[in-house]
Amino acid sequence: MADTSNVTEILFLGFSQNQNVQKVISALFLLMYTAIVLGNGLIVVTIVASKGLTSPMYFFLSYLSLVEICYCSVTAPKLIFDTLTRRKVISLKGCITQIFFLHFFGGTEIFLLTVMAYDRYVAICKPLHYRAIMHPRACGLLVAAAWGGGLLHSLGQTFLIFQLPFCGPNVIDHYFCDVHPVLKLACSDTVLISLLIILNGGSISVLSFAVLLASYAVILRSRSSRTAEGRRKALSTCASHLAVVALFFIPCSFVYMRPCVTLPADKTVAVFYTVLTPLLNPVIYSFRNAEVKSAVWRLMRRRAIGEGSR
Repeated sequence: MADTSNVTEILFLGFSQNQNVQKVISALFLLMYTAIVLGNGLIVVTIVASKGLTSPMYFFLSYLSLVEICYCSVTAPKLIFDTLTRRKVISLKGCITQIFFLHFFGGTEIFLLTVMAYDRYVAICKPLHYRAIMHPRACGLLVAAAWGGGLLHSLGQTFLIFQLPFCGPNVIDHYFCDVHPVLKLACSDTVLISLLIILNGGSISVLSFAVLLASYAVILRSRSSRTAEGRRKALSTCASHLAVVALFFIPCSFVYMRPCVTLPADKTVAVFYTVLTPLLNPVIYSFRNAEVKSAVWRLMRRRAIGEGSR
C-alpha cells in the first residue's frame, strides 16, 4: 500500500442507522446465509457421496455450490455482525482482503457459469461427441481454468486498489468493501485506474453474459427442429438457468460497467449477486432436478438408518 496513506480503518454506513431496522436486517440476512450454506452444502455433499451423480454437469455444479458458499461468506457474516454493533468498522488491510476474495470468488463463479453453459451446449447440440469432449481430464482443466481466471481477475482489481494512497475521509456508504466505494476515498487521480477496473471487471461480466446468452440461444435453436417434448424440456432448462444468470450478471454489469460513481441503489443491487443468486442456486440448478432430489433423499435415508442403528 502507498506510503502516503494515513487511513488505517474504514467505516461502513450500512443499510440503516436505525437500531430496530438493523435488527431486522441482521435476522433476515442470518436466515438467508444459513439457507445458502445448508442448501449449497447439501448439494456438494450429495454429489460427492452419490455414485449416480458422476456426469460433468454435476461435477461443475458441486464446484459452483462450493464457490457460492465462499462468495456469500465474504460479505454476509460481516454484515450480520455489523448490524449488531454501533460502529461498523474494518481495517484498511482487511478491506483490501475483502475486495480480493470478493472478486476471486465472484470471478470464479462467472467463469464456472460459462463452463456450465458450454457443457449444456455440448450435451444438447453434440450428444454423440459429448463423452469424448467432456472427459474427466477436460472437466478438471475447465474447473482449474475457472479458478485461475478468478484469481487473475482478483489480483488485477486488488493491485489497482492496493497502490493507491488513502488520506481520508474513511467512510463509505456500503455494507462491504468494493472497488468503486473504496476508490472514492483515494487522495490521488483515479481516472486511469477507474478505466482499468471497468476493463477488468465490467467487461468480463458483459462478455461472459453475452457468451452465455449466445450458447443458450444456440441450444434453443437446435431444439426447435425436434419434438415438442424436447423443445419444452430445453426451454424449461434454459429459462431457469438464464433467470439465475441474469440475476447475477445484470446487477454486476450495472455496478462494474460504469465510472467511479457510487449510487444509493448500489447496496440493494449488491444483494442480488452476493446473496440472492447463491440462495436460488440450489433451487434452480439442483432441487428441480429429479436425479439430485432422489440422491438427496437416498443420502438422508442412509444417514437416518445409520443414526438409528447406533
